[in-house]
Amino acid sequence: MPFAPSAAGLPEQGNPSGGSSKPRIPRYAAALDFDALWQEFPPPDEYFEGPYQRTRDELRAIQNDRFLRQMKRAWQVPFYQQHWGSAGMEAGDIKSVDDLEKIPPFSVHDLRAGLEKEPFWADYIGIDPATDEPMPLIVQTSGGTTGLPRPMIFTPRDREVMNIITGRRLFMQGVRPFDLVHVTLSMGLTNGGVLAREGIWKYSGAVPVMAGSGAQTPTRRQIDLIRAWKPQHLIGFPAYLKHMALVARDELNVDPRSLGIKGLIAHLGVEDRASLEQLWGADAYDTYGCNECGTMASECSHKTGNHVFEDAFVMEVNDLETLKPSPPGERGVIFITTLFKHAAPMIRYNMNDVTSWATTDGCACGTHQRSITKIYGRSDNMVKLRGVNVFPEAIGAIVSEEARSNGEYVCVLESNPAGREDMTVMIEVLDDSAPRDSIERDLRMRLKEALGVKVDVKAVRKGELDPLTGLSQTSKIKRLVDRRVAAKG
Repeated sequence: MPFAPSAAGLPEQGNPSGGSSKPRIPRYAAALDFDALWQEFPPPDEYFEGPYQRTRDELRAIQNDRFLRQMKRAWQVPFYQQHWGSAGMEAGDIKSVDDLEKIPPFSVHDLRAGLEKEPFWADYIGIDPATDEPMPLIVQTSGGTTGLPRPMIFTPRDREVMNIITGRRLFMQGVRPFDLVHVTLSMGLTNGGVLAREGIWKYSGAVPVMAGSGAQTPTRRQIDLIRAWKPQHLIGFPAYLKHMALVARDELNVDPRSLGIKGLIAHLGVEDRASLEQLWGADAYDTYGCNECGTMASECSHKTGNHVFEDAFVMEVNDLETLKPSPPGERGVIFITTLFKHAAPMIRYNMNDVTSWATTDGCACGTHQRSITKIYGRSDNMVKLRGVNVFPEAIGAIVSEEARSNGEYVCVLESNPAGREDMTVMIEVLDDSAPRDSIERDLRMRLKEALGVKVDVKAVRKGELDPLTGLSQTSKIKRLVDRRVAAKG
């Protein structure tokens, strides 16, 4: 007969030496009062029948109440006890959300000490398996481009709020019940694909088609699926969505506009929206999120900016140098504070993403939530090249305007023997037989004008940059290769 462990054969909960008491196995459905949660964070379509139109004063009152509760929880987390305590802060110092700027910010670099001591149950998680009651948990991670990936654990409440917000932004971008949503984000340790699946499945009424990246389902096969199953929406990074369209058009002789796609849902940033929409004959929508928090802001059908979900987050945009608030229209770095998390609450987390507040108030969609324009790049991805701040994403926007290129690029940073730092922008050409010297010369001049610093340009064949960027292999496409460290070593 099948092996069935007895209760007596299992360790007693909280007693690693074992015992005779029956362990309590947590159940997801019992871990939450869903009706209460949905009152607190209304899913679509209830969210758009009133809460979406809250006034600024109503939003601020909600933020203040939830912020104070989040602060109470954060003081229970060892990371904040140490981080705030070392800055001389004490519980009770922060009286309201208006005191937010008094709290010392932190970034991913501050989390590493806890990870060195405990690579999984790090001090920022705030859950101790030895003493806490068991609960259903899930782990997703950072991309792990250097070293081990950074774990982020989510409780049922954390995850459900993130799923609700995913459902909201999908509704804002035209997803409706029974639609098929073809998702090209990687399924694995990283959060993007898994969170998209959960949000589509639980809070949109649509059907997630989890194709994954090109490494999981080859691009040609994905086009076959789209032709056969006829999804209405595509989710993915813009570079891969563009790559899919070009494979369909140039290799399979299929016009992407004939495939019936209605919406492209992506992290657009500075990518060329118009060219992507032209390729697919569909609207492209921007969204902003991260592994730790899920979706934080999203465009609606009017595309006037990414509306921040302010009942779940307090977002700041702060000057890159002074870290003081940036006025609307001026670029700064995003600090995020969550208003719902139990595991790993985020209080003034420096995202290192550069954006600006929209200069106009409100939107024709009826929301009064603040909006950010777009993500211009990452402050930790910024290169200071001979005294000039250079963002790879800004280079990509210029490359995308070049008609003789397919828009694929990578920036290679190197040090020459004299110690001078140089950048070469490698781009792919559309026509392999076309002379490359002219496109290299023209782009070299255009980049010099736009950036204010000279960079070299090297044109290569279609597909040649794939080993450097990972375009066909991963959702996290690489646009900067820094060879300076290797050269110095």
